[in-house]
Amino acid sequence: MTPSKPPISESAPAAEARRRRSTLILTLVAALTILVPVLFWKQTWFGQPLTDEQITEYLADTARPRHMQQALVQIEERIERGDSSAERWYPQMAGLKDSPVVELRVTLAWVLGTDNRSEVFHETLLAMLRDTELLVRRNAALSLVRFGDASGREEILKMLEPYTVHAGEAGLLRYRLEEGKSVDSGTLLARIERADGSMAEIRSPAPGRLSSRDLRDGTAVTAGQKIATLVPREDHVWEALRALVLVGRQEDLPLVESFAHASDETYPDRIREQASLTAAEIRKRESEMRQ
Repeated sequence: MTPSKPPISESAPAAEARRRRSTLILTLVAALTILVPVLFWKQTWFGQPLTDEQITEYLADTARPRHMQQALVQIEERIERGDSSAERWYPQMAGLKDSPVVELRVTLAWVLGTDNRSEVFHETLLAMLRDTELLVRRNAALSLVRFGDASGREEILKMLEPYTVHAGEAGLLRYRLEEGKSVDSGTLLARIERADGSMAEIRSPAPGRLSSRDLRDGTAVTAGQKIATLVPREDHVWEALRALVLVGRQEDLPLVESFAHASDETYPDRIREQASLTAAEIRKRESEMRQ
């Protein structure tokens, strides 16, 4: 008996390539680490699990942002365990996107990526892409990748680019760090001495390294003038490169491949290897789309 022919479908090599890519996507979405090191206040320990009543109470405790953060983290843990009871707090969590506490919004943008089936979370993350704080936008962009949403792609690309620091107001520039120094989010980079002798601070908006001091110390600057350049820290580059496996485009290849050729002094082997893998996956995806 002659076996029946299989239905018309894509070629075996193409099907195998698609299966490999699907496996890679599922693995990356499951493993994507959303900038965890920048999310928690130093020396924070949240203690024993909270009851449902405590979580509800803590989420509303605007006088104690750490309570609100603790509730968010414990809701995230429930979501990861597959506990659907966490959904009762989703509307309340979405409302926290307007919190005046930056650390809370940074944490929220990470936690909202935990349930990539929630439309409430999805819509909230899209709104958080317009946040005034850089780290909130970055976490929102990375979390959106877990929804299969490339809306944050431009923000992800910025994670790979040098960051220009500008003077917030006019005055005499007083640098606080030498070139080459590593910085964290909030590190004091410089001060601006006002005409009355008071000082305004310029702090780093994100972790990285002070690549260049663009003016001489003591220079009179105007508001908005460029004063320094930061290059991205390794963990931010790592997360951005992994996210671009899923949302990167052909036009992103020059930037991605610049990390594949980075020197040993600039970034370690794992960054160069990931950049090469990311570039290869972008090319593969673009090729499949043209078929």
